[in-house]
Amino acid sequence: MIVNSSQGSIVDVPGLRVGHYTLSERLTGCSVVLAPDGAVGAVDVRGAAPGTRETDLLDPANLVDKVHAVLLSGGSAFGLDAATGVVRWLDEQGIGFETGYGRVPIVPAAVLFDLPVVREGDNPTARPNAEAGYAACEAASTAPPASGNVGAGAGACVGKLFGLNRCMKGGIGNASVRVGPWVVGALVACNAVGDVIDPATGQILAGARTVDGQNLLDTQRAFLQGERGNRPLPGTNTTIGVVATNAMLTKAQAKRLAMSAHDGLARSIRPAHTTLDGDTLFALATGTENCPVDLMLLTVMAAEATALATVDAISRARTTNTTLGCIPAAVEFQNEHGHHESD
Repeated sequence: MIVNSSQGSIVDVPGLRVGHYTLSERLTGCSVVLAPDGAVGAVDVRGAAPGTRETDLLDPANLVDKVHAVLLSGGSAFGLDAATGVVRWLDEQGIGFETGYGRVPIVPAAVLFDLPVVREGDNPTARPNAEAGYAACEAASTAPPASGNVGAGAGACVGKLFGLNRCMKGGIGNASVRVGPWVVGALVACNAVGDVIDPATGQILAGARTVDGQNLLDTQRAFLQGERGNRPLPGTNTTIGVVATNAMLTKAQAKRLAMSAHDGLARSIRPAHTTLDGDTLFALATGTENCPVDLMLLTVMAAEATALATVDAISRARTTNTTLGCIPAAVEFQNEHGHHESD
């Protein structure tokens, strides 16, 4: 049985707003995390097939230390176009890096591959564009954002190492963790090639199914036992997300936060960070809490929030009928079949 164990969301971090835009023409969309006052930013890319924008400037050795939004999008490389709409929206608000000749919004972005997930009657060429990114900004607020198959998680799937016909629904999820004055929140769009695990129990929540579709296969065990399927192409999977804190961090410290957040992916996705994934996590530090930083504590919180947000993404997903067939979601699958892993 799935229990939604996440508490709170990334907007529990003061200074952030989140908005989703889901296309009506196809199962895809984008999600934006806005930091209108700027936030110290960093990124850590662990997957071997990423699709990203403006990540080099987040290196601690480089000049710009604050970003104004992070975009997560479906649509593969096409979805990077949605960042243009986020830049336009921020420009209209007068938000950006001051150059002396105008303010330039800094908007890093990452995308996931959801192109095969099409319903009957959908437009397969519809992808998140600049208008979608702008609309996500218009929808952004400090209210807890929706989880499941919305925004960047609309077309997400997991458990694809043995073929799309045996996968299950992924999605986008939220969580936050509080300790003393600190809060760390995470927003994760899970489109992994591997299975999603409940770290608290070790139970597989969603992933590759057996050939008859009735049970969960356990991708890692099957792979280690020598089973091989129709392996998807590199870059056609990815988990992307944002982890954020109210702490006042340097870029180097924010980088450590992003690195530790990947531990949360490793706990909740099996296998994670593969050659077929483009796993990318951004870190944001809004600096509204100026107590002396306990970086060790914050990194532990980041891993926990990321794992919880990944579980939230799966627990909020819903079954979808597509041209690939019915892609079941964890909740309906377990209600119908119970939790069974193949022997």
